[in-house]
Amino acid sequence: MLYFPLQDSIELLRRLTFRKVWNGIKVFSSYHYSRLSGNATQWGLPIAVSLEPTTSCNLRCPECPSGLRSFTRDRGMLQEDLFRRTIETLHKELWYLTFYFQGEPYLHPKFLEMVNFASQKGIYTATSTNGHYLNDEKAKMTVLSGLSRLIISLDGIKQETYELYRKGGNLEKVIEGIQNIIRWKRELKSKTPKLILQFLIFKHNETEMSQVIEFGRKLGVDEVRFKTAQVYDYDRGNTLIPQNEKFSRYHKQDDGRYAVKNPLPNHCWKLWHSCVITWDGKVVPCCFDKDAKHRLGNLQTESFKQVWKSNAYRQFRSSVLRSRKEVDICTNCTEGLTL
Repeated sequence: MLYFPLQDSIELLRRLTFRKVWNGIKVFSSYHYSRLSGNATQWGLPIAVSLEPTTSCNLRCPECPSGLRSFTRDRGMLQEDLFRRTIETLHKELWYLTFYFQGEPYLHPKFLEMVNFASQKGIYTATSTNGHYLNDEKAKMTVLSGLSRLIISLDGIKQETYELYRKGGNLEKVIEGIQNIIRWKRELKSKTPKLILQFLIFKHNETEMSQVIEFGRKLGVDEVRFKTAQVYDYDRGNTLIPQNEKFSRYHKQDDGRYAVKNPLPNHCWKLWHSCVITWDGKVVPCCFDKDAKHRLGNLQTESFKQVWKSNAYRQFRSSVLRSRKEVDICTNCTEGLTL
């Protein structure tokens, strides 16, 4: 799938320090100790963090809270002082930072400045975008920002297919943005960001999967990545679920109902090595808590280390070790599933 991992691996490895390696060992060992003992223990700080620049989005994708404008939590944009405070606290241990949770990152006016700040702190930085804001100027700024990885969602190679999910989207504009990034990488002689074209698989576009690989090759992206799609109302089926069950997160049971393929074992690596921070400083367990129902702390009033080692966090990790199937945000989780 047009995958050239060497340069990206070098980019990841050059961000490592002895302190980050030692922190990773502590996190890894505390995770396995917790699994074996049943006692939720955390000896390190997160290896990876997802940080939400904004909840705003220009599209209306039907399975996305941003697109549906259906959040029950507050909406807004990440304040620069909160961002800088968080990075100053975490950068010595943090290896990987994703500038994404919900919303379109490029709608934040200081987004690329924040990317540059984190990159200068020695962190591998990544983001995911719908690709509508990569005009010539923004594409150049993106390459200059030091962003390590850029994921652009493109779920169809024809406008009529693409817009069935990306409501309000313009395929031609996305393609132009991809070309702008590639051109500026070439002109600036930059190996970053690694450019990934991500294809969410639905019933209406699964026939285009073989074509999108050639499509990506012609554009010149570094990788074409296929991703199974999360849907909310899947129990009785959903028109978005692919016909080929290999490309679905769900399988049809004998009674005709659908269920998540993941057997949900009573452990989760994500809860030990990463977390999500919302635009207003709430710390939540993972990206499946889109409405931030499980608020384990708030960086407006607490330090990150207080939150990460708090009783609330320990209790949440314990609940997953005890019975993951009873944790609401886990019931539609596909942790560990790959194509």
